[in-house]
Amino acid sequence: MSTGIAARYATALFDLASEEGALTALEADVGALETALADSADLRDLITSPIYGRGVSAMAIGKVAEAMQLSAITGNTLRLMASKRRLFVLPALLTALRAKIADHKGEISAEVTSAKALTKAQSDKLSKVLKAATGRDVTLKSTVDESLIGGLVVKVGSTMIDTSIKAKLNALQNTMKEVG
Repeated sequence: MSTGIAARYATALFDLASEEGALTALEADVGALETALADSADLRDLITSPIYGRGVSAMAIGKVAEAMQLSAITGNTLRLMASKRRLFVLPALLTALRAKIADHKGEISAEVTSAKALTKAQSDKLSKVLKAATGRDVTLKSTVDESLIGGLVVKVGSTMIDTSIKAKLNALQNTMKEVG
């Protein structure tokens, strides 16, 4: 249900920004809000807690938008969401907007999980390989998971490529269970 609500708000917000030629500002707003949600427990509490009334939520999110210097379109959308008690879909809205903006720019995002942080050279090489495979510019979202031991797990759209040592060891373990 919340993804449907987020998708509708994302479409409306993207279309408004597109009509006004403010897609660059919208992209900056999305990045700023993603960072703020990751960094601020108070903001996460504001968007998820039912104890704040419509008026308080609308006023508070309006002040947040002003303090963050978000565009008028984004600020008004956040106030509207607060008045409709829909702020809880903000993370899904940001994800949907990020996808719409990337699609508009001809980009695709790839989630990359590695055992150690990738160097700039490794990230660039991976981006080039993925661009050759997909035919689109690729934006990497890298995370580190030391339990992989080595290798990479790459997710592009609905495709996942797992070349991690952990996956190979699990496959070997399953093969050995079948034999013995």
